[in-house]
Amino acid sequence: MSNDTETDDNAPEEEGDVTDERPDSPPVDDDVGTPEGIPDDPSDIVGPEERGDRSGSRNGHPGSDGDTNGTIDDLGSDVEVDAEVADDVNEDDLLGGLKIGSTAEIDVPDRLVDQVIGQEHARDVVMKAAKQRRHVMMIGSPGTGKSMLAKAMSELLPPEELQDVLVYHNPDDGNNPKVRTVPAGKGDQIVDAHKEEARKRNQMRSFLMWIIIAIVIGYSFIIAGQILLGILAAGVIYLAFRYGSRGGDAMVPNLIVNNADTTTAPFEDATGAHAGALLGDVRHDPFQSGGMETPSHDRVEPGAIHKANKGVLFIDEINTLDIRSQQHLMTAIQEGEFHITGQSERSSGAMVQTEPVPTDFIMIAAGNLDAMENMHPALRSRIKGYGYEVYMDDTIEDTPEMRRKYCRFVAQEVAKDGRLPEYSAEAMEEVILEARRRAGRKGHLTLKLRNLGGLVRVAGDIARADDADFVTRDHVLQAKGRSRSIEQQLADDYIERRKDYELQVSEGYQAGRVNGLAVMGEDSGIMLPVMAEVTPSQGPGEVIATGQLKEMAQEAVSNVSAIIKKFSDENISEKDIHIQFVQAGQQGVDGDSASITVATAVISALEDVGVDQSLAMTGSLSVRGDVLPVGGVTHKIEAAAKSGCDRIIIPAANTQDVMIEEEYEEMVEIIPVSHISEVLDIALEGEPEKDSLVARLKSITGSALSQTQGENVSGPSSPSPQ
Repeated sequence: MSNDTETDDNAPEEEGDVTDERPDSPPVDDDVGTPEGIPDDPSDIVGPEERGDRSGSRNGHPGSDGDTNGTIDDLGSDVEVDAEVADDVNEDDLLGGLKIGSTAEIDVPDRLVDQVIGQEHARDVVMKAAKQRRHVMMIGSPGTGKSMLAKAMSELLPPEELQDVLVYHNPDDGNNPKVRTVPAGKGDQIVDAHKEEARKRNQMRSFLMWIIIAIVIGYSFIIAGQILLGILAAGVIYLAFRYGSRGGDAMVPNLIVNNADTTTAPFEDATGAHAGALLGDVRHDPFQSGGMETPSHDRVEPGAIHKANKGVLFIDEINTLDIRSQQHLMTAIQEGEFHITGQSERSSGAMVQTEPVPTDFIMIAAGNLDAMENMHPALRSRIKGYGYEVYMDDTIEDTPEMRRKYCRFVAQEVAKDGRLPEYSAEAMEEVILEARRRAGRKGHLTLKLRNLGGLVRVAGDIARADDADFVTRDHVLQAKGRSRSIEQQLADDYIERRKDYELQVSEGYQAGRVNGLAVMGEDSGIMLPVMAEVTPSQGPGEVIATGQLKEMAQEAVSNVSAIIKKFSDENISEKDIHIQFVQAGQQGVDGDSASITVATAVISALEDVGVDQSLAMTGSLSVRGDVLPVGGVTHKIEAAAKSGCDRIIIPAANTQDVMIEEEYEEMVEIIPVSHISEVLDIALEGEPEKDSLVARLKSITGSALSQTQGENVSGPSSPSPQ
């Protein structure tokens, strides 16, 4: 985008060139100019007051230093909930002090930008980018509001500077059509005028043709007496006139971008678009001879980059674009214009290339964290050099103000769907509790609002099926069960199958077997037993782990082996330690959250001391024996409870992250630990043997233990636990 190029409005316009924002564009040929009655000067149709000051249009809103909307500073999260709020708000009030009975009492903002919940930093960036016409790259988890912010930006851009784009036949070179830009709404007038002129020419030609045919036939009948010759001559004259009229039709321009009825700046979602849809294309014409071909300018199709001119081009999963498309996108951003040509080299359209078409858009690129890996470095450099990069938050602090906005979010989802009953206050409270639980952090609410919106709609569907006037708390609780993810449904199915085949043990003691905990996907817990066996080695001793371990899990096993070597009195260089992750599945094991599970299983096998099978555990482990925090503890605890375990060991630092459902609170005892010696003290069987092992481990790792006792580690360290 050529943001640093401005035009002088006082400079004289070149005759025939109607666009004063592209001074380098060639003038329109006299043969393809505007028909009589439609002036070439756009000011004859659109006055300066309506067009605005175009000299500053690239750096902000025209004529007002980028602030024509007046309320652009009052956006998104700054917009308070329009409902009655208590004077003295209790911090524990789930509704944040709102004095309402249902979502019907909450007014939903009209503007999309005012409906944004959370994402304070991203909202401020979008506001600044809209004012200054800057590009933005948003990186974050799916469902955090990237596309909503992109659509909101289009509302902030001024629509008064929109343009129509016409493509004309080039009489000098039919494969190089001419391009003309005019103010929005004038394109239709020009096309209609050309069509009317062509219609009048055709009428005159038809009238003249029939007169000539009548004369020829009359002459052949009456004077020459050659009837067959007269009919043949009439046919030749008819074909000649029809063939000649095609040239007149070719003079009608092709309106490829029409913003006549557009009231806001264009918004084009080019996510997953192929090259032709993104960059424009020229249709293939199999009839390329004999006068039957379609004129080249009539086959031109605009791309998303041309339709987004003066608006917003949004591309999610930007890394999925092929390199060639990304390179062309760079050119369009840098130059502010891009010619249209056929995208298939085997098509007749590949021979056609138009003059440059304006592409003065704001680009919003989005994606997950992996999007930056396959993104063209030069494209990212252009976005960063002419705009902003922003990371989308997954959670936000749980405050009364934010709880009120989550109530508004529920009201927005109900209004957006249009088929759901209103939510009662108790139902909204349950949704906010679920937002807390899905955040995975104490004192925070999730910002993955797309998934939370799915829960709102499922609960509404259940209420509607019951013919209820309002969605109640019971409906939301039912929706939690029905809206389980595929991973959670698979995890529940695995748990039931293991019970059927007695693969899941939740009572008694067994040496070398420990109930580990893992997560599937993002929100599904599962119990993953780990077994260890120590055997004589046929060569140098080694640690052998099976279960399709991925890199992080393999490193975790190596760290555990360091503790085992230091702990054991025996010469384990002559032994092989076999570690098996039971039924890990084809997906394998990723992450280090099974570290304390592996360590406990191996030590139990080495010393032949049983492990309590009613106990499950999760936690990472340092090489000095410290138990480190992991992710997904809430889902893991619930999976252990479903499997019949009575006690669960978790890292002490994860205590604040536990937000299990009420039904599991009385079923399990949660035991926080900070060192491997505490894990063994709780998990192993028999007092004399266990005390000896724990004392020995403490003597070995005592320095590490003493250093960690006074520390308070917070926050999960494993973003992708097993």
